[in-house]
Amino acid sequence: MTFTLPELAFATDALEPFMDKETVEIHHGKHHAGYTTKLNAALEESGLTEVTLETEVFPQISNMPRAIQTNAGQFWNHSFFWEGLAVTGQEPTGAVADALTASFGGYDGFVEEFTKYASTVFGSGWAWICKKQDGSLVVTSTVNHENPLMGGVNDEHGPLTPLLVIDVWEHAYYLKYQNRRPEFIAAFLQIVNWEKVTERMG
Repeated sequence: MTFTLPELAFATDALEPFMDKETVEIHHGKHHAGYTTKLNAALEESGLTEVTLETEVFPQISNMPRAIQTNAGQFWNHSFFWEGLAVTGQEPTGAVADALTASFGGYDGFVEEFTKYASTVFGSGWAWICKKQDGSLVVTSTVNHENPLMGGVNDEHGPLTPLLVIDVWEHAYYLKYQNRRPEFIAAFLQIVNWEKVTERMG
């Protein structure tokens, strides 16, 4: 299997003013594209050309070569990140809204929790909202290339289904927001694709 760089569902300037065109072009066309190329090379070198990331690579991630660990995570995380964005920001409704209320006391409680986790990732990483096995929601974070599907990551919560992620590596926001990460988080929340989150909830 050769992994390909997913096309964006929107024009590179369509997320402005919340996410600028130049950042999207560099983030997707250079960073994400680079991880895609490096992942394919690492898999080929290891003879793992017929694998799925979610079911075969991530559960055994600690046993994988370092190049696969980093680039598989970065490729998948970025693909998931782009899918969670919408040109026109939406409000959570239906099952998602109900779950946010049950788990965080409402949308504002979720925003507070999500902002806390995304703001306090030290260095490079990600903040996630995930569904637990009991159907409740939890906000968590990972560092570098990691994600909640990887064995040994966030195990204290039990198996998690990722629903939404924000990239808080500096390349995701520094051109526009410099060191003002909280401003970027607030902007991200204006362009969330809540329809996709609903779909991921199942």
